Amino acid sequence: MVIPKKEILNYIPQRAPLVMIDNLLGISSERFETDFHITPDNLFLDNGILMEIALVENILQSCTAGLAVTNRAGRQEPVNGFVGAISKLKVYSLPKVHDTLHTWITPLAKLGDWYQAKGETFVNDRKLLECEVKIVGPGI
Repeated sequence: MVIPKKEILNYIPQRAPLVMIDNLLGISSERFETDFHITPDNLFLDNGILMEIALVENILQSCTAGLAVTNRAGRQEPVNGFVGAISKLKVYSLPKVHDTLHTWITPLAKLGDWYQAKGETFVNDRKLLECEVKIVGPGI
């Protein structure tokens, strides 16, 4: 594990109840991996099912955490970034309370402070969602 749950807030700007990742499990130039266990008190549950917006937020936070670790450069505080675009969104299934999400982020491109990545979220071997995101942020 690269960044455990107790330290994840050092790498993302979100705070409870909007935090949608637990651990940064792995990081390489080809892929970032995170997990997130869905608890009954999650803000984005609708009748025990996690809403699509939460899956997108999970991908955005996974991307930000991975980029923050790779570009940290000695900073101690998380850097705020902004969503530039979400595209190629495909939702296949929605998870339920007590499921654990596993998210893979594949960096695709970088131009200055702009980053493009592909995100995929799974529960076990079942793909729930995939999309591409563009994030902008100085030094993310």
